Amino acid sequence: MARRFEIEGTITRQYSRFCATRTQLVVSLLRPANDTDLVCHFLASLNDLFRYALLNLSESYMVGITIQNRGNQNDKPIGISFRRKDQLAADVILFLVQKVSQSNCRFNALVKLIMTVHSGIMPVGFGRGMKSRGRPLSVMALLKRSVVVVKAAENCLAHAIIIAIAKVENFPNYASFRDGIKIRPVVRKLLADTCIALSGGGGIPKLIIFQEHFLEYKHRLSSSGM
Repeated sequence: MARRFEIEGTITRQYSRFCATRTQLVVSLLRPANDTDLVCHFLASLNDLFRYALLNLSESYMVGITIQNRGNQNDKPIGISFRRKDQLAADVILFLVQKVSQSNCRFNALVKLIMTVHSGIMPVGFGRGMKSRGRPLSVMALLKRSVVVVKAAENCLAHAIIIAIAKVENFPNYASFRDGIKIRPVVRKLLADTCIALSGGGGIPKLIIFQEHFLEYKHRLSSSGM
């Protein structure tokens, strides 16, 4: 099968404080044959590129991805917010293609692209007193109060940080925040105070800004097996 892209440069940076890695690729997508559907070619090219960029990550890694034109960096990058590697299915990539066409008509996939991959690893185990015994996170979240699933449709990173702080500080609104009640004004204030926009997804640089804003807490991404 013919290769659909070329890698022109790679920069990798380790964030030991967060047990995370940032990899930036400069990529050129190759032009399709004359009889090839452009959308299908773009989708297949992204699929191959994602497979290449995530090749050395285990399925349990949390991954966030942004893509932008190298020569047009004033435009907002498009991206996929943090999720498990095994959740980056074809329909997620298709959604990204649709997002490109709707939000940025000047986006040109045939010029050099900057693809940034932030990856981190999940915590080991589910706390003391209860072993997972092969049960998935969705089940353990119901059994262990220390495991909370953030179900927000947007600004998930900010929601997670506020819920965690409310738990640590034993705030009376913790249960409401965990259920998605009364938390949106707090999220909006946090984003305004930090000047962070999460519309394109969260990444390691934004996590660092949150860490600098909350110096009294330590945000950590870690993983099973490490």
